[in-house]
Amino acid sequence: IICRNGNNVVQSVNFKHTNIIGNAITAVDFYNNWAVDEIICLDVSRTSDYKEKFHKIINGLSERCFVPLTVGGWIKDTQEIQQFLKDGADKICINTQAFENPKLIQDSAKLFGSQCIVVSIDAKKIAGEHIVFVDRGQTNTDLSVINWAKNVEELGAGEILLTSIDNDGGRNGYDLELVHKVSAAVSIPVIAFGGVGKWQHFVDGIKIGHADAVSAGNIFHYTEQSTYDAKMHMIKSGLNVRSPQFYKIPSPRKPKYTDQGSSGHF
Repeated sequence: IICRNGNNVVQSVNFKHTNIIGNAITAVDFYNNWAVDEIICLDVSRTSDYKEKFHKIINGLSERCFVPLTVGGWIKDTQEIQQFLKDGADKICINTQAFENPKLIQDSAKLFGSQCIVVSIDAKKIAGEHIVFVDRGQTNTDLSVINWAKNVEELGAGEILLTSIDNDGGRNGYDLELVHKVSAAVSIPVIAFGGVGKWQHFVDGIKIGHADAVSAGNIFHYTEQSTYDAKMHMIKSGLNVRSPQFYKIPSPRKPKYTDQGSSGHF
């Protein structure tokens, strides 16, 4: 779930976030019912002004989220990580600050456990090489993705969320070369993200890219029963995926933590 300005869920294309297509509370309700395995919720607001509102949203989401919840965006230190965990997050995703202050990975892994710390790596292909970008895909670090992936593993990260900025929102599938290279370079789980346009792309991410897990955002916003159908396709393709089934989870129609300023529905 890509959130901006608190509760607004937006569509992402090459890391440009324009269309508001719903709200996070509605999204979590759907994903719970559709047997998703895990939810990743990232704050992509252009400034950190909405951090307090985002904490409030995560606190509310965690009360109705019955699968592991990973949270990220504008996280600067271990104190904020601890606050998100108190809000109900199961894992924390860090990106720019991890690059600017690699010790944050080490310190947070020691405090909260490696299984709790996910490092997000955003990559662009420049002159034939995949390069790490930070600041929501705006800043070129000139650092090889492979070298950075190995480094974050050594520092104690438990997982890598790997996103191709070039493929993001393109619906042509993951950057399988990128996914395969990073998966081969590290021993911690790699989650592929960015570019899914059909269910076969999930299968390709596992079988060709050798990712440990696959994720997507945009495709789920417009497809009825989408998680269920995606997992059925993966099972029919021979992948060992938890069998999907629908759940009926009671939840209030207007919970007290709903951001009244948000609009749109799934």
